[in-house]
Amino acid sequence: MLPSLSRDDVLSKPPAIFLMGPTAAGKTDLALRLFDTLPCELISVDSALVYKGMDIGTAKPSQELLAHAPHRLIDIINPTESYSAASFCDDALLAMAEITAAGRIPLLVGGTMLYYRALEYGLSELPAADPVVRARLDAEFEGIGLSALHRRLMGVDPLAAARINPNDRQRIQRALEVYELAGVSMSQLCEGGRRQKLPYALAKLIVAPTERATLHRRIELRFDAMLKQGFVEEVTRLRGMEGLDLSMPSMRAVGYRQAWEYLDGNYGYDDMVSKGVAATRQFAKRQLTWLRSEVGAVWLDGESPTLFDDTLKYLRSELELSV
Repeated sequence: MLPSLSRDDVLSKPPAIFLMGPTAAGKTDLALRLFDTLPCELISVDSALVYKGMDIGTAKPSQELLAHAPHRLIDIINPTESYSAASFCDDALLAMAEITAAGRIPLLVGGTMLYYRALEYGLSELPAADPVVRARLDAEFEGIGLSALHRRLMGVDPLAAARINPNDRQRIQRALEVYELAGVSMSQLCEGGRRQKLPYALAKLIVAPTERATLHRRIELRFDAMLKQGFVEEVTRLRGMEGLDLSMPSMRAVGYRQAWEYLDGNYGYDDMVSKGVAATRQFAKRQLTWLRSEVGAVWLDGESPTLFDDTLKYLRSELELSV
C-alpha cells in the first residue's frame, strides 16, 4: 500500500514534492520530465551543487539544461566557502515561499539527505564546539587513528556512525564531541529538537534501482563519463584556487579528494579511478541508509519503463492536481 497524505493537509496546505534517491539513480531525468508536465519549479537539494566551478565531478546539470529548467540553489557560493544545513533551510524556505506565491509547486530534487531532514523537521540546538574536548579528540586521532574513533562512535551513536563516512574525521569528531558535552547522542538531540513540521502538503518520492548491482554499474558508468568530460582537469583548476585545500567542506564531495590526491602523486590513475568509484558506492550506501528511515515516502523503481507515468499518477492523486 502506497503512503497517503491526509486530506486535511491537501486541502489546507500548499503542495510540495521531495524527489530523493541515491547518487546516479536518475533523479534529475525524472525531475525534468515532471518540470515539463506539472506547474513546478526546481530547487536543488545537493551540498555539492551549491559550489561554483565544481561542475563535472558533481554531475551538475549543463548550462543548456539549466536554461530550460532553472534550478534554485545551484552555483551560489565559491568552493572556499562553507554552506550548512541551516543555510540550506533558510534558502529553501524562501525559495519555496516564492514559488508557492507564484501559484506553482516547489519540486526539491537531490541527494543530500540531511538537508531534507532538516527542512522537514528542523534543526536541533547542539552544544557549541569546546576547544578542550576538540584538542583531546585531535590527540586521540593522532594516537589511535580514525577507525578507532569511528568504532567508538558506533558504540554511543550508531545512527550517526552509519550515516557518516568512516573517513570523515571532522564529522566523526563532532559527533563524539556532542556526545561528551551533552551526555546524549547527536541523533537523540536532533530527534528531540525538531520543530513543527514543514507547512506543506508534502509528497515524498524515493527513486532507486531495485538491484544494488544496477546502481553500482550506473555509478561506474557515471564516473567513467566524468573522467572523459575532463574531471581531472577540473580538479587541476580547483587546486590553483587561492585558499582551497582538502580540509575545505567542498572537497568532501565524492571523487574530488581522490582526484586531488592522485594529482599529489599519492597513487596512480587506475587506483584513483577505483578509489573514486568505491567512495561513490559507499556514499550511495549511506544515502540508502538515510532513505530507509524516511517516513511517508513512496519508493519508485528507477529502472522501470513506467517510472514517469507511475510518478505522475501518484502525484496527481495525492496532491489532487488537475494537470
